[in-house]
Amino acid sequence: MGQVSVTLNGRTYRLACDDGEEERLIELAAHVKERVEQLTLEFGQVGYDRLLLMTSLLIADELWDTRKALEVQIEEATEMLRQLTEPVAQTGQAQAKSA
Repeated sequence: MGQVSVTLNGRTYRLACDDGEEERLIELAAHVKERVEQLTLEFGQVGYDRLLLMTSLLIADELWDTRKALEVQIEEATEMLRQLTEPVAQTGQAQAKSA
Protein backbone atom coordinates (compact mmCIF):
# COMPACT_ATOMS: atom_id res chain seq x y z
CA MET A 1 0.00 0.00 0.00
CA GLY A 2 1.34 3.40 -0.96
CA GLN A 3 1.68 6.45 1.26
CA VAL A 4 1.93 10.13 0.50
CA SER A 5 2.79 13.06 2.77
CA VAL A 6 0.74 16.16 2.13
CA THR A 7 1.34 19.54 3.72
CA LEU A 8 -1.69 21.78 3.83
CA ASN A 9 -1.78 25.15 5.56
CA GLY A 10 1.31 24.30 7.59
CA ARG A 11 0.12 20.86 8.69
CA THR A 12 1.50 17.62 7.32
CA TYR A 13 -0.65 14.56 6.81
CA ARG A 14 0.30 11.02 5.85
CA LEU A 15 -2.27 9.53 3.52
CA ALA A 16 -2.55 5.92 2.44
CA CYS A 17 -3.50 4.94 -1.09
CA ASP A 18 -3.35 1.93 -3.36
CA ASP A 19 0.00 1.19 -4.97
CA GLY A 20 0.43 3.23 -8.12
CA GLU A 21 -2.04 5.94 -7.06
CA GLU A 22 0.52 8.11 -5.30
CA GLU A 23 0.97 10.53 -8.19
CA ARG A 24 -2.79 11.06 -8.53
CA LEU A 25 -3.13 11.71 -4.80
CA ILE A 26 -0.28 14.23 -4.97
CA GLU A 27 -2.02 16.01 -7.88
CA LEU A 28 -5.30 16.16 -5.98
CA ALA A 29 -3.58 17.44 -2.85
CA ALA A 30 -1.82 20.11 -4.90
CA HIS A 31 -5.19 21.28 -6.24
CA VAL A 32 -6.64 21.47 -2.73
CA LYS A 33 -3.51 23.25 -1.48
CA GLU A 34 -3.78 25.80 -4.28
CA ARG A 35 -7.41 26.53 -3.38
CA VAL A 36 -6.57 26.81 0.32
CA GLU A 37 -3.76 29.25 -0.47
CA GLN A 38 -6.07 31.34 -2.69
CA LEU A 39 -8.65 31.58 0.08
CA THR A 40 -5.97 32.41 2.65
CA LEU A 41 -4.77 35.29 0.48
CA GLU A 42 -8.33 36.50 -0.04
CA PHE A 43 -9.71 36.11 3.50
CA GLY A 44 -6.65 35.62 5.71
CA GLN A 45 -6.47 32.94 8.38
CA VAL A 46 -10.18 32.51 9.15
CA GLY A 47 -9.66 29.37 11.19
CA TYR A 48 -8.49 26.00 10.00
CA ASP A 49 -11.86 24.28 9.99
CA ARG A 50 -13.60 27.15 8.22
CA LEU A 51 -10.80 27.37 5.65
CA LEU A 52 -11.10 23.66 4.82
CA LEU A 53 -14.91 23.92 4.66
CA MET A 54 -14.69 26.86 2.27
CA THR A 55 -12.17 24.99 0.13
CA SER A 56 -14.35 21.89 0.08
CA LEU A 57 -17.38 23.91 -0.97
CA LEU A 58 -15.45 25.63 -3.76
CA ILE A 59 -14.20 22.32 -5.12
CA ALA A 60 -17.69 20.80 -4.79
CA ASP A 61 -19.03 23.80 -6.72
CA GLU A 62 -16.49 23.17 -9.50
CA LEU A 63 -17.57 19.53 -9.61
CA TRP A 64 -21.26 20.48 -9.65
CA ASP A 65 -20.75 22.91 -12.55
CA THR A 66 -18.73 20.32 -14.46
CA ARG A 67 -21.39 17.65 -13.95
CA LYS A 68 -24.14 20.00 -15.12
CA ALA A 69 -22.13 20.97 -18.22
CA LEU A 70 -21.50 17.31 -18.98
CA GLU A 71 -25.22 16.52 -18.65
CA VAL A 72 -26.00 19.29 -21.16
CA GLN A 73 -23.38 17.95 -23.57
CA ILE A 74 -24.77 14.42 -23.25
CA GLU A 75 -28.29 15.69 -23.95
CA GLU A 76 -27.07 17.64 -27.00
CA ALA A 77 -25.10 14.67 -28.32
CA THR A 78 -28.08 12.36 -27.78
CA GLU A 79 -30.35 14.73 -29.69
CA MET A 80 -27.83 15.04 -32.54
CA LEU A 81 -27.52 11.26 -32.72
CA ARG A 82 -31.30 10.91 -32.74
CA GLN A 83 -31.56 13.43 -35.58
CA LEU A 84 -28.87 11.65 -37.56
CA THR A 85 -30.36 8.19 -37.15
CA GLU A 86 -34.01 9.18 -37.52
CA PRO A 87 -33.86 9.81 -41.29
CA VAL A 88 -32.07 6.48 -41.76
CA ALA A 89 -34.78 4.68 -39.80
CA GLN A 90 -37.52 6.43 -41.77
CA THR A 91 -35.83 5.62 -45.09
CA GLY A 92 -35.56 1.97 -44.07
CA GLN A 93 -39.24 1.86 -43.15
CA ALA A 94 -40.26 3.51 -46.44
CA GLN A 95 -38.17 1.04 -48.42
CA ALA A 96 -39.73 -1.88 -46.52
CA LYS A 97 -43.25 -0.58 -47.29
CA SER A 98 -42.54 -0.14 -51.00
CA ALA A 99 -41.13 -3.66 -51.34
